[in-house]
Amino acid sequence: MDNDIEIRVLANMDELHELQKVEAAVWDMDPVPVHQTFTALQNGGILLGAYAGEKMVGFLYSFAGFENGVPHLCSHMLGILPDYQTDGLGAKMKLKQAELARKLGYPMITWTFDPLESRNAYLNLHKLGATGAVYDADHYGSMNDGLNQGLPTDRIKIKWHLDEKRPDRDVPFNHRNVLLDADANSIPKLTEAFGKGDFEISDSFFAAIPMHFQAVKQHDFQLAKKWRSKSRHVFQTLFKEGFQATDLLRDDERSLSYYVFTR
Repeated sequence: MDNDIEIRVLANMDELHELQKVEAAVWDMDPVPVHQTFTALQNGGILLGAYAGEKMVGFLYSFAGFENGVPHLCSHMLGILPDYQTDGLGAKMKLKQAELARKLGYPMITWTFDPLESRNAYLNLHKLGATGAVYDADHYGSMNDGLNQGLPTDRIKIKWHLDEKRPDRDVPFNHRNVLLDADANSIPKLTEAFGKGDFEISDSFFAAIPMHFQAVKQHDFQLAKKWRSKSRHVFQTLFKEGFQATDLLRDDERSLSYYVFTR
């Protein structure tokens, strides 16, 4: 990653207006109102900007939340301009967020992501060591932006426990425990292992997703819908059986990624 990029806390209205411009460019939708981000900033929120010189190239927006009476930091949105998305900047911003959250006394950070977005899953699970703890079908309902239009907005909720030592998640890949895979035409298929429905045979299972889901969506929308439906069925079943998403493995040769689910 470019070492000249500086990550700093946003603190004034001019910076929040600049955040809006980056947000609109990245997410292709109306940005969060400045009065809302400013209020979050004054009430336990953490807002970060990534700067290449004087130009903001990324942002992270989070605010205070509660779960069962315990405070946590709700990380709502991370956005990075396309030219800076492959340099590890997202991980660096999340680690800076975690550092500041600990200082403010937050024991946990939560956020959601589309389970079919492989890059986000790899960052959240593999790089950061967070846990995919909850599956929520059609979380936001219908959305008309470029990334979500036409598909149910399924999300996995991440829980990143800041005071816990990162667990050893080096689970060896076992093809016999793959529950969702793809055939030679990249069509998702439930495996024989899933059909047996015996989730007591192992403490770990695997489920495939496309490595480049947005490309799939643009090339074959019906195929994208099949991936949403099949992955939802497998993921919801695993969560119901007491498993959580703990890692993501890459198969570059087949352009697939495999979720690792552990009990």
